[in-house]
Amino acid sequence: MKILHVSTSDISGGAARATYRLHGGLQNMGLDSQMLVQEKSSHDQTVIAPRIRLFQGIAKAKLTFEALPLKLYRHRKSTPFFLQWLPDRIAPQVAKINPDVINLHWVSAAFMQIETLAKLKQPLVWTLHDMWGFTGGCHVTGGCDRYQLSCGACPQLYSNTDKDISHWVWQRKSKAWKNLDITLVSPSHWLAQCARSSSLFQDKRIEVIPHGLDTQKYRPINQHFAREIHNLPQDKKLILFGAIQATSDINKGFHLLQPALQQLSKAGQKDDIEVVIFGANKPENTPDLGFRTHYLGYLNDDISLATAYSAADVMLVPSLQESFGQTASEALACGTPVVAFNATGLKDIIDHQQNGYLAQPYVVDDFATGIAWVLENEHRLQKLSFYAREKAEREFPLELQAHRYHSLFQEIINIQNNSLLHT
Repeated sequence: MKILHVSTSDISGGAARATYRLHGGLQNMGLDSQMLVQEKSSHDQTVIAPRIRLFQGIAKAKLTFEALPLKLYRHRKSTPFFLQWLPDRIAPQVAKINPDVINLHWVSAAFMQIETLAKLKQPLVWTLHDMWGFTGGCHVTGGCDRYQLSCGACPQLYSNTDKDISHWVWQRKSKAWKNLDITLVSPSHWLAQCARSSSLFQDKRIEVIPHGLDTQKYRPINQHFAREIHNLPQDKKLILFGAIQATSDINKGFHLLQPALQQLSKAGQKDDIEVVIFGANKPENTPDLGFRTHYLGYLNDDISLATAYSAADVMLVPSLQESFGQTASEALACGTPVVAFNATGLKDIIDHQQNGYLAQPYVVDDFATGIAWVLENEHRLQKLSFYAREKAEREFPLELQAHRYHSLFQEIINIQNNSLLHT
């Protein structure tokens, strides 16, 4: 079986890392797996990307042109919003590779034109890493449900017009994908339900397969050693928070984390707890989190991340929306319990008061209560840590994810072959 993953990047960003992990898991099974990307950061020869600098320059220029129509919406939010209206060279590249099945992933950032999907002749599986596939351009809806109809009057564009550019994107998707034979894979039940309720994907097959990870790389590491590596104190309870653009991406919930930590600080134990942040450098004007705070900067390799998780006593994921929540699953694999809100994809990862704490959605007081609950009892903390690792070993091994995808790919290929035999 020859598998081709199509992704904007190979290892840059959470969606890309999830894709690259799956790619590696399928290779470990002995399968022929390749990636076709716009931006290559690894040295993996099975990752195919433009080699000519001219094409790399064109790819960067496309991002500028991609966003030009959005300038009509001067007050729009700064959240990612992609129209995918520019032509691409993906169909002839795929034809040259000639895979048995195509697995689409995060294909935004002016990489794949909406209309290209219908030009691909092989069986299609699309792994949803966010909500863009069934919206009029946004990746995180922020509670808006207009994707269930036909978008328009988009709150992220500050638009009051039903026929705005989000509706135009939705119309293009509806027309291009109307007769598309495609199977969708969601990493969480929440995202799957959103896709099922969408006007674009309500009639499509949707499977749930959680993102996997290497549980030998992400495993409990001696806490003393882990703290030594990151130059962290040995005699404190450490609270960890981290994500790509951890303090600047509003969806990651830093604006909710800050008051929760301040509240926890006022409740006592200020001298016993310290905060650790990765995914952001120390700013010039450091925000008051109520505790001494350590900034680890950007951690891009598995060893650095695994030691950061292992150094901590609790991981905080105060995100507003997560399609899955890889920092949460990575933390559990390292034996670190997680506090998050009881919403979106994180509900599939964290079991309330078994391997972490699920606070009432976006209630700062309860989030602070959850942190205290995890940390206040050493025996309880050890049990939470044990069950965190147990959950990761049971549900998130890379081998399990790869086998599930392989079975799905084989089933879809067989269905298409049988269909061709009877036509």
